[in-house]
Amino acid sequence: MIVCSCNVISDGAVRSCLSPGPGCPRTPAQVYACLGCSPKCGRCARTIRSIMDSALGQGDLAEGSHSCSTACAKACSLALFQTADEGVAA
Repeated sequence: MIVCSCNVISDGAVRSCLSPGPGCPRTPAQVYACLGCSPKCGRCARTIRSIMDSALGQGDLAEGSHSCSTACAKACSLALFQTADEGVAA
């Protein structure tokens, strides 16, 4: 299913860049970067967040949280990636 019509991103593409550990995207903006694109209109950000939560088994955690340890978050190369659209993606 296409979740982002601006960039033609499917739910499978979103899931393909998700894997627990230090390289795992933590925000929809990081998923876009992982897939080599950037958000356009931002309407798909909530759907991408929902796919992320479901795929990483965090549907019951508080929004914006991540199941990795603090050490994982510090080692994550994507933790430094921020965009102006980050607030839309939350």
